Amino acid sequence: MPTPAHPSHRYTLTAIVLHWLLAVLIVGTFLVGWQMADMPFSPQRLKLYNWHKWAGSVILALSALRLLWRLFHRPPADVPMTPVQRTAAHATHHLLYLLFFAVPLVGWAYSSAAGFPIVVFGLVPLPDFVPVDKALAAAIKPWHGWLAYSLAVLVVLHVAAALKHHFIDRDGLLHRMVPGRA
Repeated sequence: MPTPAHPSHRYTLTAIVLHWLLAVLIVGTFLVGWQMADMPFSPQRLKLYNWHKWAGSVILALSALRLLWRLFHRPPADVPMTPVQRTAAHATHHLLYLLFFAVPLVGWAYSSAAGFPIVVFGLVPLPDFVPVDKALAAAIKPWHGWLAYSLAVLVVLHVAAALKHHFIDRDGLLHRMVPGRA
């Protein structure tokens, strides 16, 4: 059985923290969005919508930080795998990064077009991403949902692949992203 990844074959602590922070925020925001969409109009629904928008704004900012970090800090080399697995892994990662930006940006565009401003944490107003336009809002709204579900599917695939590498391949891949494991 291979030993856990050597520290030089691990992600940096910053990359690990950003990965897990984004993972928790994305899963939590998806679950809140899923719940609030079917709720009747109420103060609780409005609170959840605001939380969802705040979380989306934080996800967008952290995604930009994560992308910048990734551009200037080379990730560890791939663990041994077939060319098909490597291509699938790289494609999945590229799509994940794309959706880290697309989901919140489309949500922001929808909120702006619908005339619902985003005020992060009730303190920082974001500018309207697009002008108020109810027809545009109606056209954008389903895209936010479709992109969010696409992101959820990719997250499930990503987790399944990591678990496969850990429990079946036993190649140390998961140890590269677990905090405190050297």
